[in-house]
Amino acid sequence: MRRTVSLTAVATLATAALALATPLGQAAQATVSPPQGVTVAHACAAPTKKGEMACNALQVTAGTPKSAHAESDLSAAAAPSGYGPASLQAAYNLPSASGGSGQTVAIVDAYDDPNAESDLAVYRSQYGLSPCTTANGCFKKVDQNGGTSYPRGDSGWAEEISLDLDMVSAACPNCKILLVEARTPTMTNLGTAVNTAVQLGAKFVSNSYGGSESSSDSTYDSSYFNHPGVAITVSSGDNGYGVEYPAASKYVTSVGGTSLKTATNSRGWTDTVWSGAGSGCSKYDAKPSWQKDTGCADRTVADVSAVADPNTGVAVYDSYRSATGWMVFGGTSASSPLIAATYALGGAPSAGSYPASFPYTHTSALYDVTSGSNGSCSGSYLCTGTTGYDGPSGLGVPNGTTAFTG
Repeated sequence: MRRTVSLTAVATLATAALALATPLGQAAQATVSPPQGVTVAHACAAPTKKGEMACNALQVTAGTPKSAHAESDLSAAAAPSGYGPASLQAAYNLPSASGGSGQTVAIVDAYDDPNAESDLAVYRSQYGLSPCTTANGCFKKVDQNGGTSYPRGDSGWAEEISLDLDMVSAACPNCKILLVEARTPTMTNLGTAVNTAVQLGAKFVSNSYGGSESSSDSTYDSSYFNHPGVAITVSSGDNGYGVEYPAASKYVTSVGGTSLKTATNSRGWTDTVWSGAGSGCSKYDAKPSWQKDTGCADRTVADVSAVADPNTGVAVYDSYRSATGWMVFGGTSASSPLIAATYALGGAPSAGSYPASFPYTHTSALYDVTSGSNGSCSGSYLCTGTTGYDGPSGLGVPNGTTAFTG
């Protein structure tokens, strides 16, 4: 069964989209009408049962993103479409040339991407980044228990893996990368992979997946996400206004999405709320002490944000199975690893700290996102960009690393 979604109306479909099934490994098509400009497909199958997750990656399948040929150091003929490292580093004022050395960012995904390392090499070579390989100690791939009994391959999740690895590389070229592959996309297996990432020493763990909230979430919180001294980021979702788990976990940094465009302001860039970004008020998770908004008694999604709109998407290289090589992706699957890498640029969190609280103590060190909407919630900040905190963009997007240090 195919899922068809217009991104111009995606905010009205937040929870319903998660209930529709697509055969495993088969992308779910999403048609976009003008003026949005591009057509996208969901990389991963939709969840079919409680406790199952879907990745939040959207592949551009037709149309030209506004971010096409964005890298000034490459000729238009040679440059892949979509934002590359130079643009992302400039947009978010990231000290990528000097930061991140010695830090490991873990990526948690489901299933295996047999081409992960070789595809990462193509991406990094294209943009002049230093090699990140198993041989030089920069890249490591393990199964959910830390071994090499990798799960079976899946083309949709392979696209997600490529997106995640490329975004960590774009924001933090000096970081090491640990890829942990869960056996299946259940919260139990993915959560086990999160624990393994932490046990293997990662202080930054990105999770670009989500599913429906449930009464089991508090158990998942304590079992998989309560890791003091570790920055855990989670994408907020791609279905507009509405809350996913584990973005709703009180222990994680929930990452929303924006549309990123060049501008004539002093920054040179501008972010607006992306219509597909997830946000809202959790049904099951308590509000963490550092979150002070008054329109939601429980956990509010999101905390911070970064580019996620496929119309202003990022360049990704993936060659597994039916993949075509260079592609453009959006979705909050792009913003979560970008934020995890930004935490890494700021250095290891102190022992016992909860890095999700850091942006709340450094709000002036973020670019505020003050316009755009991801759905209808009676004009509330929970679905509308506004000055200060709002649901879809949280406190804003990175302006350097100060907001991501303790």
